[in-house]
Amino acid sequence: MAICPVCNGFEKLEAACSSCGDIMEDSGRIMDYYDDYSAYMPIDQMKMEDGFPEDYQRGECPHLLKCPSCGHDSVKFIKE
Repeated sequence: MAICPVCNGFEKLEAACSSCGDIMEDSGRIMDYYDDYSAYMPIDQMKMEDGFPEDYQRGECPHLLKCPSCGHDSVKFIKE
């Protein structure tokens, strides 16, 4: 099992909003928002069902980014 450096606090994720240019906030793994129990499921199992077919094979952790200014959101893949 690979380790996401952002989820584990080794790195900080910073990205500019493509709509307004403000700094976006990391909202964590996108699969944690799918249902009430998804945050408690095994990470590798959730990657098989998260809608991103290659994140498991590539060793990537999809993070949800949200802009506090304009509300725009996007997904950024973090290399594990």
